[in-house]
Amino acid sequence: MEETISIKDIYHTLKKRWKLIVLLTLCAALISGSISYFLLTPVYQASSQILVNQKQSENPLDSIQIQSNIDMINTYSVIIKSPAILEKVIDYLDLTQSIDQISQKITINSQENSQVFSVTVQDSNPTKAVEIANAVSTTFQKEIKGIMNVDNVSVLAKAEVKENPTPIKPNPLLNIAIAVVVGLMAGIGLAFFLEFLDNTIKDEKDIGKLLGVPVLGSIPKISKVHNNKGYSKNGK
Repeated sequence: MEETISIKDIYHTLKKRWKLIVLLTLCAALISGSISYFLLTPVYQASSQILVNQKQSENPLDSIQIQSNIDMINTYSVIIKSPAILEKVIDYLDLTQSIDQISQKITINSQENSQVFSVTVQDSNPTKAVEIANAVSTTFQKEIKGIMNVDNVSVLAKAEVKENPTPIKPNPLLNIAIAVVVGLMAGIGLAFFLEFLDNTIKDEKDIGKLLGVPVLGSIPKISKVHNNKGYSKNGK
């Protein structure tokens, strides 16, 4: 006989195992919060902006020249993370990281049809992130003249150290919220799994389900109440 689960059965299962569900949810939130606040290293971000604009152009609003500058940003994004630039940045700041390690910290962001792109650096030290972002921008501006034989790059805005820098990651509140959802789902799943494994007979309904026949009657449990002489009310 095929067994079906009603909404009432689901409610009773959740009500029966609610302590387990709450416990797993709280444990997941506590673990996630502890890891986010005490174990994960905060990462800070700093950005500088670079403008690509041909200085020699007589008409700065020349659409052909502007499109050419925009197209050059893709090439510049590769050059700016190349050893030709990063080696000089490492020497200038006396960094201990390798070129690959510095390159992984740098992200180039540009908007469509814009002559401005940003150099974003992430580091565990907010001051170091600012120094790297500015050093990369300045070095790129100087070296691109010899690499591409052009003079169309200028630093539009330098990165600055904020008074109270806020790390961009980890995000403890977001991590805790995700952990709560995961813990809740795990608790509910475990509750139904334990209920599925529990094949003990608890009442007449379980007998009816097990035998596949309707229950016509049941004998209630009679509790013995003893009088002062040690006998029950029914004389036994």
